[in-house]
Amino acid sequence: MVVLSKPTTEQYSCIRKTPTFPTSIVPVVDLSKPVEAKTLILKACEDYGFFKVINHAVPMEAISNLESQAAEFFSLPLTQKEKAGTPNPFGYGNKNIGRNGDLGWVEYLLLTNNHDYNFIRLSSVFGPKAEQFRNVLSDYMCAVRKMACVILELMAEGLNIEQKNVFSKMMMDKESDSVFRLNHYPPYPENFNNNNGKGMIGFGEHTDPQIISLLRSNNSSGLQICLRDRSWVSVPPDHNSFFVNVGDALQVLTNGRFRSVRHRVLANGLKSRLSMIYFCGPPLSERIAPLPSLLLNGKESLYNEFTWFEYKSSAYATRLADNRLSRFERISATSASS
Repeated sequence: MVVLSKPTTEQYSCIRKTPTFPTSIVPVVDLSKPVEAKTLILKACEDYGFFKVINHAVPMEAISNLESQAAEFFSLPLTQKEKAGTPNPFGYGNKNIGRNGDLGWVEYLLLTNNHDYNFIRLSSVFGPKAEQFRNVLSDYMCAVRKMACVILELMAEGLNIEQKNVFSKMMMDKESDSVFRLNHYPPYPENFNNNNGKGMIGFGEHTDPQIISLLRSNNSSGLQICLRDRSWVSVPPDHNSFFVNVGDALQVLTNGRFRSVRHRVLANGLKSRLSMIYFCGPPLSERIAPLPSLLLNGKESLYNEFTWFEYKSSAYATRLADNRLSRFERISATSASS
């Protein structure tokens, strides 16, 4: 069992128990059926900003190999893990999330899209095994990027955008600012007061700044999403599938038609949770604004144009739960979409 160093549970927020998202209504997209998939993706992004992907073509071997490597990393002594460097932004983090006081019952490893950089950063951690980790990470990220490309192009088709790769080209650009994150949520201590149906926050509520995020985890609960009525529901875990989150950048690109999903993670008192998230980001110089083809018939842009670098800098200067898009809005996206 991997335990964070010197846990002090009084520092962490507790929340009341929330209902489970009924498995039957979790939006499920079968990528082996593209005609049906683009319609389902469109509706899921409009209704929830969230859906589950099956028949994703990411080899289970690539998934299990990286999970094994991640578990090995998080089982190392704290002093060894810290050799990956502080997350500024890339490196190893423990409890502290970002630079603005957010805390979570989590430890994590944040990596770049550049495998050479990751290799150099992790060589002091893994030693001779660093090359193995690099190869496993490369195989996984390559497969997930292909899946992301399929999903993003189906999104464009569903929106009747003529340029099929309008979203995917940003992620596939050689200057793409995509990042990869490994999260580990250890079981919290037995002496933690879990009365009244409360649980401990592993990762606080937030939206993802990027275009989309592709998440998978071991078969452990914890993920929750916020619905349009502002209620929170727990998402049943599925070890064989991926979950996709709409990010802030995609909300802007679609002029609010797709909404970035607010989500959080609860720590589990009984078992560890390991998640792996690929965040599909555009190049830092990419200009983000509603697509002209979605502003026909007199539709007004809800957002001022900005570069991804400007938005990323602004987003990471805020607290997790802040509305990061508010400073870039022209008109309230909430009122406009009602």
